[in-house]
Amino acid sequence: MVDLGFLLLTFFVFTTALSLPTTMQLDVPKGDIRTNDVCESCVLTLVLDKDNAIQYYEGDLANHPAVKETNFSPDGIRKIITEKRRSVKAIRGNADEITLIIKPSDVSSFQNFVDMMDEVAINNIKKYYMDELSAEDKKLLKSQN
Repeated sequence: MVDLGFLLLTFFVFTTALSLPTTMQLDVPKGDIRTNDVCESCVLTLVLDKDNAIQYYEGDLANHPAVKETNFSPDGIRKIITEKRRSVKAIRGNADEITLIIKPSDVSSFQNFVDMMDEVAINNIKKYYMDELSAEDKKLLKSQN
């Protein structure tokens, strides 16, 4: 019985030492989005909201864009990003010029952020930025609801 106890103890010590926690790699761009050359038609802004909802708009906030809503289903945000990549390729000739601006709200969950980073990886998005909701964003979202 003692031998079995030592075997189990050894097994658990080795397995916990060998399985180290992994973290998600987050590449932070150098500089500021306002200083980078980004075309207005290439930008898709995603606001992570409560209940796994995503509110999004295309283009510059100054032009008062229409805010639409989707979710994390494959027919939701993945389809929207795919369509945006197609439109950017048609306009600019290169689908990699799409730029996502991801803005988590105060009521979104960390799981929403992780799911959004998964979508960025799945869709092979080269340029994306994390930003906070500005007062203008909140005003636009409130006026659209």
